[in-house]
Amino acid sequence: MARRCNSTIEKLEVYQRAIDFVALADEIVTRLPKGRAYLADQLQRAATSVPLNIAEGAGEYSRNDKARFYRMAKRSATECAAVLDVCRRLEIADPQLLESGRDLLLRVVSMLISLARRLSQPGTGRGTGTGREQD
Repeated sequence: MARRCNSTIEKLEVYQRAIDFVALADEIVTRLPKGRAYLADQLQRAATSVPLNIAEGAGEYSRNDKARFYRMAKRSATECAAVLDVCRRLEIADPQLLESGRDLLLRVVSMLISLARRLSQPGTGRGTGTGREQD
């Protein structure tokens, strides 16, 4: 059962890109100068929160619950972007890594917004595509 659930989550492109960002965030964190543990911790926690919330959302049955988790993942992704902006302003991280991270986050946020909006549209969840119950 767990294997089946994981394969469903892994098929989501947004989940894959979020995992890619976690790896990139880890690379950024390992290169931060000493004395910046507060930024490292914030980035690692927020970055990890993105795929975890996506996974929780994917595991929900309710459209509203799915959308709620995808919105939480989006908030964590925008928090990551803010940490990258701080690192850029303080000039404490590789600008190329920061740019790659920002590009990846823009993709993730865009996909999460799209998923949440789709789930917020009227529908029965029965797969009829009509927005109403089948007789």
